Amino acid sequence: MPLVALVGRPNVGKSTLFNRLIGQRLAIVYDQPGVTRDRHYADTTSFGRRYTLVDTGGFDLTSDDPLRSGIAQHVRAAIAEADAIIFLSDGSQPMLPADRTAVELLRRSDKPVLYAANKVDSPDTADALELYRLGVERVIPVSALHGRGIGDLESALLEVLPQAPVAEPDPEDDDDLIDDEVVDDDTAPLAPDQKPETFPIDTVPRVVIVGRPNAGKSSLLNRLLGKDRMLVGDEPGTTRDAIDTLIEKNGKSYVFVDTAGMRKKGKVTKGGDDIESISVMRSIRAIDRAHVVVLLTDAHGEIGEQDAKILSLAEDRGRAVVIVLNKIDLLDKDAEKKAESDMKDLMRFATYAPILHVSAKTGKGVGHLLQTIDKIYTDFTKRVPTGELNRFFAEVLEMHPPPTQGGKAPRLYYVTQAQVAPPTFVAMTSDPDAIKVSYQRYVASQLRKRFGFDGVPVRVVYRARRRRGNETPER
Repeated sequence: MPLVALVGRPNVGKSTLFNRLIGQRLAIVYDQPGVTRDRHYADTTSFGRRYTLVDTGGFDLTSDDPLRSGIAQHVRAAIAEADAIIFLSDGSQPMLPADRTAVELLRRSDKPVLYAANKVDSPDTADALELYRLGVERVIPVSALHGRGIGDLESALLEVLPQAPVAEPDPEDDDDLIDDEVVDDDTAPLAPDQKPETFPIDTVPRVVIVGRPNAGKSSLLNRLLGKDRMLVGDEPGTTRDAIDTLIEKNGKSYVFVDTAGMRKKGKVTKGGDDIESISVMRSIRAIDRAHVVVLLTDAHGEIGEQDAKILSLAEDRGRAVVIVLNKIDLLDKDAEKKAESDMKDLMRFATYAPILHVSAKTGKGVGHLLQTIDKIYTDFTKRVPTGELNRFFAEVLEMHPPPTQGGKAPRLYYVTQAQVAPPTFVAMTSDPDAIKVSYQRYVASQLRKRFGFDGVPVRVVYRARRRRGNETPER
């Protein structure tokens, strides 16, 4: 599909326009310069024409900030791969040197460029017309927040896009997912006609990379991609958004999600940097939507309690998990063994999670990570036949029946698998309350041992069997 890059200096409303054009709130929107840093891709449709839209970080070639320089490189990459470009300025303010520099760069790109002035609530806003002074032939006034002028922008975009197949209209598609009353933040509720995203099962593995700031999440994703798609810096907290990336390796497809680093709750100041709070919520939401969670830790640094808390988020949500010790290229053999030992001591509540040793910088262990993800995803979506389950269950009862309570042992009749992702089993019993927690853990452990649910949380629910013709449970 054609690729359209959305560029402009910081805080002109690119992410708001991005969300408006794709009809979803994918990009974080906040009244603060420099929120967007990585390239954010999304497929969308305008008047039946499909294309991919790219949101980019604030483009400021006049800044000597190293982070700004990294963002500028990513913007240049987006411009180079784009079929068309939308340059967005702030129509409510006079032009800045960064705007003029960007316009000069775009003129040399040999790409069709649309010039739009955002935050224009009336056509006669004087500042919106300043782009004409730079020799721009047409300026499209828009309000990304309220939707004004968006139709004109989309019509102009169709005129410059290369020919592409026309998408069939979807009768259930709502062209106005974001109405004129949407607020410009990331906490607004979904409109009543917006459906929540369902959890995909029969699709490519969806893998989210989580961890503390500066653990190397973006570096690992760049290594998997084979190019610098994600912005990487020595400063913790470089990534803000949860960025989806489709990766194809060895004939297989994956959707990897890079997320913002998650610090201790006490360090995420409510009054200081609300963006960090929003970023953390995006990371948690990404865990909810994932099949496999890769907990990335800095093996060269200190493995601490926060790593365990992040893993517990995935465990509580029933996600498959793999723990990755990153930056092992900085460790000798003894230090590497100690890092794994410390991790095992910390993650005793999730001993089923495999621990891998990886260097995102050199690529060591990355191939093994993909193999592990394949295996875990297969187990995460595995369904065991009922007959095979009950033969296993009979062996478990013979070897280790449930302990007695009050002089009477609870009876276990049969077990069946209720669902996958995560594997959930229902065991029918005479008295669910009499099944001790230790025995529940034993049964889950035996299920994992027999059927190979490595890296996958196994859940067993105990229910009372009802007598035929009687609504009361059998005791």
